[in-house]
Amino acid sequence: MRKKVLIVGLIVFFILLADQWLKIYIKSNFYPGETRFLLGDWLVLDYIENQGMAFGTSFGSAKWHKLALSIFRLIAIIGLAFYWIKQLKKNASLEFLIILGFVFAGATGNLIDSMFYDFIFPYDPCMVFNHLEGSGNFEDCGFLGEVETKHKGFLFGNVVDMFRFNATWPENFPLVGGQQVFPAIWNIADAAISVGIILLFLRQKKYFT
Repeated sequence: MRKKVLIVGLIVFFILLADQWLKIYIKSNFYPGETRFLLGDWLVLDYIENQGMAFGTSFGSAKWHKLALSIFRLIAIIGLAFYWIKQLKKNASLEFLIILGFVFAGATGNLIDSMFYDFIFPYDPCMVFNHLEGSGNFEDCGFLGEVETKHKGFLFGNVVDMFRFNATWPENFPLVGGQQVFPAIWNIADAAISVGIILLFLRQKKYFT
């Protein structure tokens, strides 16, 4: 049992460490919307922040939307932790515990942004990522009165995203020709959640039968 706790604990720790290190590096060294190419042309760092859910998707612009999402994440993380402990006591396989650890680490990584980033980094109301959806755009911060900004503080921080696949479908491909293969911008935490959920789906017969 101790060996399982140590292995999964280290995996969760290194996912969180990599996720937060990269987010802090991006926020400290990139300007909003900056793009840098990685691994040739097919993978890029494209710095954005989102006020909503995973992969840059939005949940809404009202104060309660963001608060509800952050509280839901917190409850889900606590519930997942209790479920993990329950499975550990049932002597669940190390593989299953690692997969749950991936989801836990990813959810925690994004929640950390919402909980603390408005305190760690200076809040800039002029930054476009802090504008509420549908409030309009402006070029000079002197027009700030015409733009509504997001709420700030504990559980209201933006989530930092940076990875984007720079690939498009062939022009002659039905329905999606010329469009991006995967247009979402994501982070390590999103990837950890996705890997965990995909593996749970693929291996569900082994774990739940």
